[in-house]
Amino acid sequence: MATPIKEWSKLEVRAVVRFLFSKGTKPSEIHKQIAETYGKGAMSRSRVYQWCTWFGEGRTSLGDEPKSGGPKTSTNEENTTRVDELIRCDRRMKIREIALKLEIPKSTVHEIFHDTLGYQKVCARLVPKMLMEDHKLQRVEISQRLLQRCQQDNGDEDTTHIGVGPGGDFQANNNLFDNLITGDETWVHLNTPETKRDSMTWKHPSSPVTKKFKVQRSAAKVMATVFWDAKGVILLDILPQGQCINAARYCSTLDRLKEAIRRKRPGLLRRGVVLQHDNATPHSANLTQQWLLRHGWEILPHPAHSPDLAPSDFHLFGPLKRHLGGMAFEIEDDLISELRNWFDNLDVDFFQVGINLLMSCWQKCIDLHGDYVEK
Repeated sequence: MATPIKEWSKLEVRAVVRFLFSKGTKPSEIHKQIAETYGKGAMSRSRVYQWCTWFGEGRTSLGDEPKSGGPKTSTNEENTTRVDELIRCDRRMKIREIALKLEIPKSTVHEIFHDTLGYQKVCARLVPKMLMEDHKLQRVEISQRLLQRCQQDNGDEDTTHIGVGPGGDFQANNNLFDNLITGDETWVHLNTPETKRDSMTWKHPSSPVTKKFKVQRSAAKVMATVFWDAKGVILLDILPQGQCINAARYCSTLDRLKEAIRRKRPGLLRRGVVLQHDNATPHSANLTQQWLLRHGWEILPHPAHSPDLAPSDFHLFGPLKRHLGGMAFEIEDDLISELRNWFDNLDVDFFQVGINLLMSCWQKCIDLHGDYVEK
């Protein structure tokens, strides 16, 4: 008995079937000889009969016929160009609409979108305000002035070469940041719902679907004013309910800030405080300006409508709100206690990074010609 051939190809077996069929061999005998020569798994009995039928109908090709459905050649350069042109005309066009318009499968459009063209569907980024050209010019001018001052404090007049530290962060080892205190206000609710992103969990295919009930933020809230520097929080001031932030109240907060600086940052009042706050009405009022002038505090220039250039907004308040997400407090004192504990437990490096990021934000603002800095 002949030894079966162990290595063979489909085309080789089909060629043998065609050869034997052309000599008049019956399909049953062909199957028997194929099984003896190539093994039982080479071609089934029904498959031998199928190929004999095709050869009898005049087929000469030994290869597989193209499968039904969308052609494999639909992901080609022509369709890629047509899809790209459509999406550039209407960025909100759906994959289903493009597939219908071009008469190609949705799977092909999806492949062109993600694998070939690299498109991703994203939501528009919310920004505080539509910046006019004069706003952008002001943001660039102030950023350039502040970067130049940092260089001068470091003894380097060339502002085109700004030092970059590990991880791409700008190094800020200068007198400006040594004396800088930044501050801002934010509302803190007694009940802060957890965001959808923060409530995400790992799920196995067989795990039950998790549910998240819709919760509204509580109407009860407090206004927290936070002043901090590269070493940590200097003052956390809570506005009593029923009161509002005005110039008189803000000056009273600055009085408490001055005393906190005297206790926590010895020598800073003598060196000179550099205060950074935004252009809110209580901050820019004449009464506040007189207080700052009387105490000899310098105000760091800050362009209008620019939370992306304020460390409290882009570095501090976001993590604070995420920490409070899902928490509910019965009374204000419990919320205030939680705020103080959270600030006290933050590492000093957290505050150092937030202050150092200012230089990076100023440079990005310049590079973007005054547009908002991405997070």
